[in-house]
Amino acid sequence: KEIVEVPVLSAAVRALGLPLSLVTRGAGQVFVSGMPPLDLSTGKLVKGDIEVQTEASLKALKHCLEAAGTSLDNVVMVRIYAVNSGFYNAINRVYARHFPENPPSRTFVPVASWPMEFDIEIECVAVG
Repeated sequence: KEIVEVPVLSAAVRALGLPLSLVTRGAGQVFVSGMPPLDLSTGKLVKGDIEVQTEASLKALKHCLEAAGTSLDNVVMVRIYAVNSGFYNAINRVYARHFPENPPSRTFVPVASWPMEFDIEIECVAVG
């Protein structure tokens, strides 16, 4: 396996002391850990409603994929974790802009909460 360093975001995760790698490559696939709504220039959480947070999470996911030399076009599986199942339609509106044609397989999982202040986290597997 290979750990991929993601500009700004990998350092932000290390600073929090989290025992994870944002992106791991292996067996011809790229695995991106759950991405909360992180600002690409600061690594800090993006505040806002669920659409703002979804957009930030997807931009961070794209940033991670690009660091690994792949893209959203190569994503084969996505999992979306959200603190409220009522966010489903709002998340879909934003998500559809990032995957306008031939979207990947996907699972939507309602969760209770996280130890930090955000409402969504998105992970994926891509070929690359």
